[in-house]
Amino acid sequence: MKILVLNAGSSSQKSCLYSIEENTLPQHSPEPIWTGNIDWTVAKNEGILTVKANEIKQEITLDIADKAAAIPTMLNTLITGKTKVIKQLSEINVVGHRVVHGGIKYTEATKITPEVKAKISELIPLAPNHNPAHIEGIEAIEQALGDVLQVAMFDTAFHQTIPLENAAYPLPFEWLEKGIRRYGFHGISHEYCVKRAAEILNQPLSSLKLINCHLGNGCSLTAIKDGKSCDTTMGFTPLEGLMMGTRSGSVDPAILIYLMGEYDLTPENLNTLLNKESGLKGVSGISADVRAILEGMKAHNFRAQLAFDMYIHRLRSQMGAMLAVLGGLDALIFTAGVGENAALVREKACEGWEFLGLKLDKTKNESFPVDEDIATKDSSVRILVIHTEEDWAIAQQCWQLVTDN
Repeated sequence: MKILVLNAGSSSQKSCLYSIEENTLPQHSPEPIWTGNIDWTVAKNEGILTVKANEIKQEITLDIADKAAAIPTMLNTLITGKTKVIKQLSEINVVGHRVVHGGIKYTEATKITPEVKAKISELIPLAPNHNPAHIEGIEAIEQALGDVLQVAMFDTAFHQTIPLENAAYPLPFEWLEKGIRRYGFHGISHEYCVKRAAEILNQPLSSLKLINCHLGNGCSLTAIKDGKSCDTTMGFTPLEGLMMGTRSGSVDPAILIYLMGEYDLTPENLNTLLNKESGLKGVSGISADVRAILEGMKAHNFRAQLAFDMYIHRLRSQMGAMLAVLGGLDALIFTAGVGENAALVREKACEGWEFLGLKLDKTKNESFPVDEDIATKDSSVRILVIHTEEDWAIAQQCWQLVTDN
């Protein structure tokens, strides 16, 4: 069975193709036979498509003014050139999509129908950095593969277990009835990582209190108890919570009222400001990429240092909030692009928690850990770096849907 996965982020499109025996689903992630990753943050005026297959790595420059051509270009590498792995796209049996916002209606992997597609579009105002990219991906597949089975997995699904008192906002009750509530995001990643943590720790997930730190261009923390999400930092949209690459995270809402009144900013202006021009990019003036921020710090750039310090302060503050919800902690998990690769972010995030008995082994932390415990032997709290496998989690659900039918 050939399963194609499209995982659209706020600044990237990560895709892979799995070839799996139809009667046997591997317990752990097999290597995809092809990967294609589009990154719009590496260069200022272009995108970079990186394709890996047949032990070959190929880079293709994409026109930032014609983003619609990016996915067709990527799909073409499956059937042409040195990265060709299939004869024609029709060999693909099912396509799985990570979808950021599904509201409260969708709680499991769902076949994409016109109704589902319409709902994803309807929720674009709540996930403006993501849901449009999901629609682009779905429509690109429709154009390239016709009526192939497409499946959506929703980042909001894992957070359906959050108690109402944690999910509701202190607004008049009628707004809760209209759907104004905390939904939470990155659910596919959070769910995968906590299950993997239980395997690494060799303990039942139901016995663990965990904080999972998904730190990428988008960032969120989730508190997990008894295997269930009980609180998370992102809320009604993926804008709330931590400081991120281009997103502000939580700010005083009165600031927005002030900007509208004093500077005549429109809702569209505010949306651009908060989602596209803030966070690390807005404060540093350099980039949304942590790697560029770290380089700026080495050059003694004041704004780069300020952006990093703000990022760490807000991360640690929200870790404290998750800790209060859990009432204890067995393991702290770091995952996603920044969480897995930025040793300095992990080091600074772990400072000041000695009162919990949390102790980071700096040598382990700097040795490029993957699915490893980087706490000292005498640490009361384990510190894990886990490579998130959202793509494999999506592929598993696609395989299940196909084999069940």
